[in-house]
Amino acid sequence: MNLPNRITLARICLIPVMMIFLLVDFQFYPEPIVWEGFILPYNQLIAALIFILAASTDGIDGYLARKHNMVTNLGKLLDPLADKLLVTAVLISLVEMGKVESWIVVVIISREFAVTGLRQIALLDGSVVAAGNSGKLKTVIQIVAIVALLINNFPFVFLGVPFDQLAIWAAALITIYSGAEYFVKNKHLLRGAGAS
Repeated sequence: MNLPNRITLARICLIPVMMIFLLVDFQFYPEPIVWEGFILPYNQLIAALIFILAASTDGIDGYLARKHNMVTNLGKLLDPLADKLLVTAVLISLVEMGKVESWIVVVIISREFAVTGLRQIALLDGSVVAAGNSGKLKTVIQIVAIVALLINNFPFVFLGVPFDQLAIWAAALITIYSGAEYFVKNKHLLRGAGAS
């Protein structure tokens, strides 16, 4: 197994670790960070750092695979799977923690399933649905929103700006837009799939 695929597997392995910090109530955590009314439990801070580390490896594995000609079928399967697992796991955890509305998470996850299905149809057709700019922007906004939610809207909480909620709404909107864009640009695949 080459280095990019190992990095991708490491990202997948970080997911349960992150979820443990988010969802398991350990008694050994020190008192939360408290500052002028702002409260951030250490478990959320650790989970946020793990999420940032895992999310940052996404670009690294792809870059290394392309630069050193180490693109493999396993990597093509694992990389998008790792991204979807990471975002899905943390969003579902945030719903359980009461930090995000469940319908927003359903919208985001539904888009991922739909685009994955479209990519499967493209593969059967012998073509590839490449990631567009709106899809890349969607990923960035989702990551920013998730981090803001994990760290309890720091530092915007001191400005009275609900940045975390604005960011997750923006993530939902760009998710819908980018999903629709994928289907509009690739409607020929759907016509072909319906005919067979």
